[in-house]
Amino acid sequence: MAKHHPDLIFCRKQAGVAIGRLCEKCDGKCVICDSYVRPCTLVRICDECNYGSYQGRCVICGGPGVSDAYYCKECTIQEKDITRKIATSIFGALAACQRDGCPKIVNLGSSKTDLFYERKKYGFKKR
Repeated sequence: MAKHHPDLIFCRKQAGVAIGRLCEKCDGKCVICDSYVRPCTLVRICDECNYGSYQGRCVICGGPGVSDAYYCKECTIQEKDITRKIATSIFGALAACQRDGCPKIVNLGSSKTDLFYERKKYGFKKR
């Protein structure tokens, strides 16, 4: 989704141990390039993107997550995925380090915002 919509912004903070999720609509997509082929590496997101009501939400659209998110093989080869694991605490917990950071999309984008105001203007309600 972010590849085709340049106004969407990624979080890009250092990723933690939380695993990214996808909703039914986005299931099977690569988080970076939107391809459906060759899922390879599990997506890790930062702790802020997985806190409170955001826990278990879709990385792309924010809907309720039903499956784990993966990077495709091409994004893994281009090093847009998790590269190494670093021990962060004395309890042996592992934190994932990413070259590009957390891939969660943090803003709505102008197209969804415009759609909201258009519906409000004409009085259309969502079914």
